[in-house]
Amino acid sequence: MEERLKKWRLILGKKADPGGEHELEGAAQGMDEVLEALYDTERQGGLGGSAPSVNRWLGNIREYFPTSVVQVMQKDAMDRLGLEQMLLEPELLQSVEPDINLVATLLTLNKVMPAKTRNTAREVVAKVVKELEKKLRNPMRQAIEGSISRSVRNRRPRFKEIDWNRTIRLNLKHYQKEHKTIIPERLVGHGRKGQALRNVILLIDQSGSMATSMVYAGVLGAVMASLKSIKTQLVVFDTSVVDLTDQLSDPVELLFATQLGGGTDINKAVAYAETLISNPGDTILVLISDLYEGGNESEMIKRVAGIKASGVQFITLLALSDQGAPMYDRSVSAKFAALDIPAFACSPNLFPDLMASAIKKESLGQWMARHGVVAK
Repeated sequence: MEERLKKWRLILGKKADPGGEHELEGAAQGMDEVLEALYDTERQGGLGGSAPSVNRWLGNIREYFPTSVVQVMQKDAMDRLGLEQMLLEPELLQSVEPDINLVATLLTLNKVMPAKTRNTAREVVAKVVKELEKKLRNPMRQAIEGSISRSVRNRRPRFKEIDWNRTIRLNLKHYQKEHKTIIPERLVGHGRKGQALRNVILLIDQSGSMATSMVYAGVLGAVMASLKSIKTQLVVFDTSVVDLTDQLSDPVELLFATQLGGGTDINKAVAYAETLISNPGDTILVLISDLYEGGNESEMIKRVAGIKASGVQFITLLALSDQGAPMYDRSVSAKFAALDIPAFACSPNLFPDLMASAIKKESLGQWMARHGVVAK
């Protein structure tokens, strides 16, 4: 019974036990202290203004809690105690557990980051990007290359284009026992190797609410750019438009080239994307935005309608993250839906399958139904 009371005391904090009847000891006392520093709203000092005290707190939460909980507490510290400004100290930054939310915060602080912190921040971002690439590379490659091989049938392949595994399996019935060989009646090819069969344009909103989506899109875009079977272009925008396609080989540099925050001109961004479309039937345009238009909304809707009518596969993602859709413009979303362009949030793990489906020109509605994705 006493142990249960101590657990509730730990959950509810010191206020629940003003008389000190259930004292905590050892690790439980340490956990109580780090929780109180963050979640006791009446404390005026929070974690303290100095980097050493914050460093000690960060070290303590890693001692008492698993990584997943540490990352949640770090995010809460940023939200509740203004930890963002403290992250401008390289000594403190080295103590933080790297995760996607931290990377998004660092990219948001990029403009005000002092030179002494920049190298440390880059190391943190590089570590998270490397982990994301390791996690997402194979699913993306398998999904896209598999969809390309199924969508393009090369019935008369050249010698270097022959898919020998599939050719052998298809022609096993023609095995010549006396010659101990297979006489292939039909050759199966990989398709037009080295030739981009689809053009994918990632058009990414840089407004503050899209920070996590920007990180995932940058990493996934870099993975897609490494595949020769598709041509990947990545464009970011706020009130201006910046084409970062030439930096897709280095996702860390690409992310530091973004300018998170500021206004939004979707119309201008879509107008630029339109100039990149040479073959509408083989183009997939992915707009990642919360759809809050600061430019000419009516012109933007007309432009989107024209691109859709030309044969481009137009996909609108309100978020590319595990956190669901942020606040978004419901009016613009409804107008997109009227153009048969449903807007929805997509997790990074589902994105490879979404791209594979688009490459095969499958119905977006069927894909959404298959994965339980609901349009907003």
